[in-house]
Amino acid sequence: MHHTSSSLKKKIHMAFNIISNSMSSFIVFLLVFLFYSSNEIFVRSWDTIPKSDADLIEVALNLEYLEAEFFLYGAEGYGLDVVNPNLTEGGPSPIGGKIADLSPLIKDIIFQFGLQEVGHLRAIKSTVRGFSRPLLNISSAIFGQIINNAFGKRLEPPFDPYANDINYLIASYVIPYVGLNGYVGANPLLQSATAKALVAGLLGVESGQDAIIRGLLYERRDEIVIPYKVSVTEFTNRISNLRNKLGREGIKDEGLVVPKELGAEGEVTGNILSANDYSLSYPRTPKEILRIVYGTGDEHVPGGFYPLGANGTIAKSYLERN
Repeated sequence: MHHTSSSLKKKIHMAFNIISNSMSSFIVFLLVFLFYSSNEIFVRSWDTIPKSDADLIEVALNLEYLEAEFFLYGAEGYGLDVVNPNLTEGGPSPIGGKIADLSPLIKDIIFQFGLQEVGHLRAIKSTVRGFSRPLLNISSAIFGQIINNAFGKRLEPPFDPYANDINYLIASYVIPYVGLNGYVGANPLLQSATAKALVAGLLGVESGQDAIIRGLLYERRDEIVIPYKVSVTEFTNRISNLRNKLGREGIKDEGLVVPKELGAEGEVTGNILSANDYSLSYPRTPKEILRIVYGTGDEHVPGGFYPLGANGTIAKSYLERN
């Protein structure tokens, strides 16, 4: 009887050890999982956010592709096909991208911007299904056309964004601000915490990029852009006015120098950041964004940076109605 009791006790002790070890392993696994989950902000959440959120984020994905390609090509002479071909999902290579003749400082900044856009693409594609890279036109010719439209006449020689620092910064002024407006416009329409967190993070960096570009240009605001005999300030004002015209929703864009009544608190003409009467960023809708990046003033008519139109449910819905 005593032998049976001892044997039973041993078996119980062994079972307890097995359970304890298993529980310890499980707890360790759980702690590791929770640690990495708390540090991994973006997870595959395609089925956890509303379709309306995904649709809005996919409008922005088009712009992130554009920025990534323009900045990478400008700094290094190559784009996503070299840096991260998986993100293209087989989409066509951009038209006309090439390395710009940049000083070391500007090249360094622009390359950082390009890599940041790669991160943005990864973040978005980890949150929504997304789509392959749309056909993009980042050629000198398309930027020259945009600048001609801004001035209402043909500049001679044609404006070349890749020619030097100041031209490239002016060309860069054309792009990130539009994405910034889109994120500001989308944010109050988002329903899920996942989508809001993503857009907040994207907006922070896009705003920073726009601020750096504007700051570099503001420092040289009185410089004459050779050979056009036109100041940097006038270039920015013309581009902002064009975007307002194409957007068709009033003033949501301002150059580097504005009438005093449009400056911060009506006290200054310097306009280092574009903002409304409360110094808040202007919002734009997907329709406005598409009108501007197409360069047509019509969300149904592709062109500009997107010869075949943008991708995603919202953009495609407008193209289908054309």
